[in-house]
Amino acid sequence: MAFRPLHDRVLLKRVTSESRSAGGLFIPDSAKEKPQEAVVVAVGPGKRTDDGFREPSVKSGDKVLFGKYVGDEIKLDGVEHIILRDEDILAVLED
Repeated sequence: MAFRPLHDRVLLKRVTSESRSAGGLFIPDSAKEKPQEAVVVAVGPGKRTDDGFREPSVKSGDKVLFGKYVGDEIKLDGVEHIILRDEDILAVLED
């Protein structure tokens, strides 16, 4: 399914976290916190402001950190994604 965010919205896909502890124990999903790290899948065109137009600060493929309680979770083709505003992204992770 094609998905194009509007305005300053960004579509993210969470980075999967380890399912085993350092000692080798299996950690069930119910005991894990959802990661706040994700990869940008799609980006909207930007936001209109009084001064003109503000471009998004991220692009597709960027690895980012986002706030714990921001955005809306949606499913696209059976895969969970998060859609949120560009301003809710805390940082871009660089290798």
